[in-house]
Amino acid sequence: MARIRVRIARVPSVLALSLSTALVLTVTACGSDKADSADTSTSGKKSGDAPVVVATTTWEGAFAKAAGAEDVKVIVPSSAQHAPDYDPKPSDLTAIAGADFVLYAPFEPYAEKIKEAAGSDAKLVEVNLDNDADKASAEVTRLGKLFGTEDAAAKWDTSFKSEYGTLRKELKGAWPDGKAPAVVAQVFSVWSAKMAGAEVSGTYGPEAVTAKQLSDLVKKKPAYVFDNVHMTTGKVLPDSGAKQVEIVNYPGKDLDLLTVYKNAADTIRKSMAS
Repeated sequence: MARIRVRIARVPSVLALSLSTALVLTVTACGSDKADSADTSTSGKKSGDAPVVVATTTWEGAFAKAAGAEDVKVIVPSSAQHAPDYDPKPSDLTAIAGADFVLYAPFEPYAEKIKEAAGSDAKLVEVNLDNDADKASAEVTRLGKLFGTEDAAAKWDTSFKSEYGTLRKELKGAWPDGKAPAVVAQVFSVWSAKMAGAEVSGTYGPEAVTAKQLSDLVKKKPAYVFDNVHMTTGKVLPDSGAKQVEIVNYPGKDLDLLTVYKNAADTIRKSMAS
């Protein structure tokens, strides 16, 4: 993933915060200045046991929704996918202050400081952002136990495994000449190659591909390059004859994690068909 840069900016006095600083975030995202929400009632906690969840991006938000959380606030907009700076607004801090859980990824070190700036008592939860089917299933189950929404998480997991199995069969049926294609994959897109049943000949990233790596990957003679659209640097293996397929990891504003797999399968299937 892209590096996270943290800048210190003055906090407006109208926030009445005890801290004098807030943060400017850099994430694997870009876009509008409007945050997304799966439930508009994010200014305070819901009645009953339903958890109020704030997620730094739609990826964490989708895991939370899959695990059964109904009140999910996302700080970084779903359109933010190319890593420019995103400035947290006072409304972001307000949402965090009313949360039960704040979900973040290890490469987002600003999460703890955001929580502190908002004076929140929310529980910080580190999420393993990996779309590998087994890891995603395990993470949703873990979050369901944490939220107290085990039944909803289990229901989603059953549906996910069924749909994932269907997608794998469809992709296998689309193999050119009925053989598993050789693929070079960006490290955060390996999950999609696994779903396609492809033979992963090599990987690259997240650092820039060196001349030696490029030479070694070309020698693998892959039929496809499964790139990461969020970290793409253009054509990875130019003049190699390998077809480049752009894989999207982040869910959209609807926070539907399953759609990420469906869209990736459709993209791969069309590439193999052409």
